[in-house]
Amino acid sequence: MASTRADVVAEILWELKRAGKLAKYTVIARRAGFSAGTNGRTMDSCLKVVRRDWPHLHWWRAIKDDAVIEADQEQKLREAGFELVQHSSGKRLIVVGIEEHCMVWEPPPAATAIA
Repeated sequence: MASTRADVVAEILWELKRAGKLAKYTVIARRAGFSAGTNGRTMDSCLKVVRRDWPHLHWWRAIKDDAVIEADQEQKLREAGFELVQHSSGKRLIVVGIEEHCMVWEPPPAATAIA
């Protein structure tokens, strides 16, 4: 059975798929109401559940905060049309123009006072 956090992350991944966007771990976690955890460990755990329980979801749209792409994301991102280049370390890949590909959610409207 999926965790409550994974349920919410799955919904967010569905939003990202519909919008054709990516999002960083911290942004997804905040939107889901929790912390991404040290080095994104909480998000990694959620994504593990998502991949197991909802394999059709685009789990690969969740990008670590340092924007470095994991090996198993590379092919999926390329297939979706995202351009990847070598990270400055020379060992890993990053998405070209990552910020323009990241989802921006509008903050909820402020509650208005009833007079």
